[in-house]
Amino acid sequence: MNAPRPPAWCLVSLRARGDHRALRRAAARHGGSLLALSPWTLQPRSDDASRQALARVLQAPVLVFTSPAAVRAAAALQPLQARPGQHWLAVGAGTAAALRRAGIATALAPQRMDSEGLLALPALAAARRVGLVTAPGGRGMLAPALEARGARVERADVYERVPLALADADIARLLALDVPAALALSSGEALQQVLAQLPGAAAEALRAAVAVAASERLAELARAAGWRQVAVAGSPRPAALARTAARVLATKA
Repeated sequence: MNAPRPPAWCLVSLRARGDHRALRRAAARHGGSLLALSPWTLQPRSDDASRQALARVLQAPVLVFTSPAAVRAAAALQPLQARPGQHWLAVGAGTAAALRRAGIATALAPQRMDSEGLLALPALAAARRVGLVTAPGGRGMLAPALEARGARVERADVYERVPLALADADIARLLALDVPAALALSSGEALQQVLAQLPGAAAEALRAAVAVAASERLAELARAAGWRQVAVAGSPRPAALARTAARVLATKA
């Protein structure tokens, strides 16, 4: 019986601790392995202030959820139920799927899965009151852009990102990589957190990987952070990131 072939390449994930499974499976479908560098863990909030903020925000005629974690944390605080005429929006297809699993059958996501795509949705074009369900930090341009249009943005932070120190063993694995590598980049904040912790040689090893960005905005961020090889997947979904990484690395082989 033939032995399994060793992975031909490696995908570096900056997702939260415990949130790498989908990327690992996606990389494996294209013959790759995964190296997890988690800069934080996600912690739902359960205090009365967060519960009250969510209850108030859920009365808005237009709601925006910024991640599947936001949906899960909100649903743990109270059942999610759409009112007639209310618009429930998600930053991406994964978040929209999470909303549908939570009972919001009408959840919509933009084809362009980022803040710019959200802002182009008709439901937000003339919105005067928007409820944002999210975590502190992240999506920095969304609320200011809505407020610049004249909308009142009400925010409920239902979970938080708790910073983690990178494990020495994971940094050693990064330095020891002996196959082509790609960085799955779907959060600029995660990239900044990881780069701030990596010693010089490890940071250069990460910059030697092809940065596969979920959006053109993140691609520009990667270039500004010193990446010379950048590709745009056009989506933060694991399948798109892994497929783009495999294709780009194959052309370089």
